[in-house]
Amino acid sequence: MLANLLGVLFDGIAYGSLLFLISVGLSVTMGMMNFINLAHGAFAMLGGYVCVSLLNRMGVPFLATLPLAFLAAAMVGLVLERSLYRRLYKASHLDQVLFSIGLTFMAVAGATWQWGPTQQPVVLPDWLRGQISLLGLDVGAYRVFLIGVVVIVTLALGLLIERTRFGAQIRASVDNQVAAAGLGINVSRVFSLTFALGSGLAGLGGGLGIDVLGLDPTFPVKYMVYFLLVVAVGGAGTIKGPLLAAIILGVFDVAGKYYVPEIGAFVIYGLMVVLLILFPAGLMRRRG
Repeated sequence: MLANLLGVLFDGIAYGSLLFLISVGLSVTMGMMNFINLAHGAFAMLGGYVCVSLLNRMGVPFLATLPLAFLAAAMVGLVLERSLYRRLYKASHLDQVLFSIGLTFMAVAGATWQWGPTQQPVVLPDWLRGQISLLGLDVGAYRVFLIGVVVIVTLALGLLIERTRFGAQIRASVDNQVAAAGLGINVSRVFSLTFALGSGLAGLGGGLGIDVLGLDPTFPVKYMVYFLLVVAVGGAGTIKGPLLAAIILGVFDVAGKYYVPEIGAFVIYGLMVVLLILFPAGLMRRRG
């Protein structure tokens, strides 16, 4: 009984870590750039397909595909930000939603045409398959790897946003674009790089999530609500808020599907309602 409980808890943390890795980029664009990007999952899907294509068709090692998935999604995000997204920064949220949802459907159609409608297979390296013993508990090796990656990314992202010159430029540009430009900050370039960073993190999460979430052309639509839940519950524009929200939602989602499979899919939505009633502005707010 205790082993099952600990196993569910560990799987929930791993699942939540993956949700956070994909969603944190959306938290950055929504909270810091004030742009509602419902096409965020399309960048995660792109990273997944880049990873699968390199792994299955070209024989590139799995670990080597992950930075390439990040770079591919970041570059596409940068091009789209320069050509399309920046035109809607001052538009209404409705216009942003309509644009990004349209972009999502275009991504679904493009992925179906290029890779077909079926699930993409992925074969992980031997050292990431099977189980390992951790403090006397047998846990999935890939889950341990996921959690380790998320810890590293979270620390690096926190240092980037809070402790670097670029992070200060991001915060200044968000709080007051006119004043930031007057101080010599290239606001346009900062926003482009920030959007590329968020897109790249989504691509990295998409590559890591193939074995857990699966990968097919409906991915951006299927998990869109989950990514929005993490940001809404955690608080847009923060790092710790979405991390905490993703872990809570991941644990309750896995536990619900394990212990009460009849209604397990609805547990996460009920929890969301409760958390938003208790914390309408999110678990944590962005500091100015």
